[in-house]
Amino acid sequence: MISLDDMNRRILHTLENEGRLSNVDLAARVGLSPSACLRRVQELERSGIISGYRAIIDRSKLGSAITIFVMVGLAAHLKKDARAFEQAMDRAPEVRECHNITGNVEYLLRVEVADLAAYKAFHADTLGVLPQVASITSYISLGSSKDMRA
Repeated sequence: MISLDDMNRRILHTLENEGRLSNVDLAARVGLSPSACLRRVQELERSGIISGYRAIIDRSKLGSAITIFVMVGLAAHLKKDARAFEQAMDRAPEVRECHNITGNVEYLLRVEVADLAAYKAFHADTLGVLPQVASITSYISLGSSKDMRA
């Protein structure tokens, strides 16, 4: 396992906020030489601590204006039911995240749709037809003051 000293933490924090920095700029920000910085970043990548880089897309510009968090309870607690539900969520383009959670329900979904009519269709035609689903509770996001997803 790689050591997460203060310098590695600074590198991770900087990359998490500005992943497109060049190695030279990153090195200057964290106070290392470019070669030392590159070695550390490569080691963080090799160890899997940095698992990739991606673009953050403003989905509202692509027509997904509403984010809805959906709590889903399953009818049975069998592995085959969980697997079938997860496969259905993998096929649903509206579902941006699917988390198996603890508590009163089994899943928390982050769903992005263009409008309430699109969510109603997803609710009825995707979630509503799954035999594994026993309960659905929806929470419409009014905004996000902090969102660290990348």
